[in-house]
Amino acid sequence: MTATTLNASRWRPAPALAAAIYYAVAGAITLAFLFPVAWVLLSSLQPIAGVPAEPDWLPSWLSLHNYATLTHVGAGLWRYLWNSLTVAIGSALGVAAIASLAAYGFSRFRFIGRRLAFMLCLVALMVPFQTVLTPLFIVLRLVGLQNSLIGLGAVYTTFHLPLGIMIMLAAFDAVPRALDEAAMIDGAGSVNLLWRILLPLVAPSLVTVVLINFIASWNEFLAALILMTDQSNYTMPVMLVTISFGYLGAVDWGALQAGTVITMLPCLALTIAFQRYYVQGLLAGSTKG
Repeated sequence: MTATTLNASRWRPAPALAAAIYYAVAGAITLAFLFPVAWVLLSSLQPIAGVPAEPDWLPSWLSLHNYATLTHVGAGLWRYLWNSLTVAIGSALGVAAIASLAAYGFSRFRFIGRRLAFMLCLVALMVPFQTVLTPLFIVLRLVGLQNSLIGLGAVYTTFHLPLGIMIMLAAFDAVPRALDEAAMIDGAGSVNLLWRILLPLVAPSLVTVVLINFIASWNEFLAALILMTDQSNYTMPVMLVTISFGYLGAVDWGALQAGTVITMLPCLALTIAFQRYYVQGLLAGSTKG
């Protein structure tokens, strides 16, 4: 190896230059992600008569008319928001509760069929839920839950449960068994061990499960479109489709963009608020062993 090659291999950019490159690249990526958000927000604030497919980046004036229009669409904006919140919160909390109990059992108990039960959970992840929507529609109609927010929430809970179990199982497995033994010596039973010892330790993973399932349920469109036939039970994604077309088939861009902004806000707020727990939850168990 020549001296020139050695010098080239040893060359490293100065710290200031490396930091400048890092922030430039990070800034460019951030702008690329924020550009669509700015596009939608600006379009939603332009007058209804002046909202084209491409917004005017220097509008003469802004208006909240598009947001006011949403309150008169179908059953009303607040009804659709309530439906989405009910289904998303119910599904997220249901998955968190059931996944915690199931993962606790898989992690801390040895029983016949344990491996088979866990493999069935993994198999459920491989089945696209769109392929079973027709049987689900029939089953929900037979039990009286078709066109019901409870039925839709149950569907979301069922299909989001396997991923929640995997995340919680990795978190429980990362907790040393010595803590279990110490708690048992102090007289704690299985329920107290889970509630008072393990759940506080795996709280970031629990928050991650809630956040992932809330966002997935909030944004889900196909199941809500097929299972909900009453307009008053539509969720926000389905409502956006109902306001997409205006007079003679023209797209009502103003109302559509306003609805998109409102739909984005809960997901953005939760992600920003719980970002620290979300990252910790995703990394739980990754360094185990």
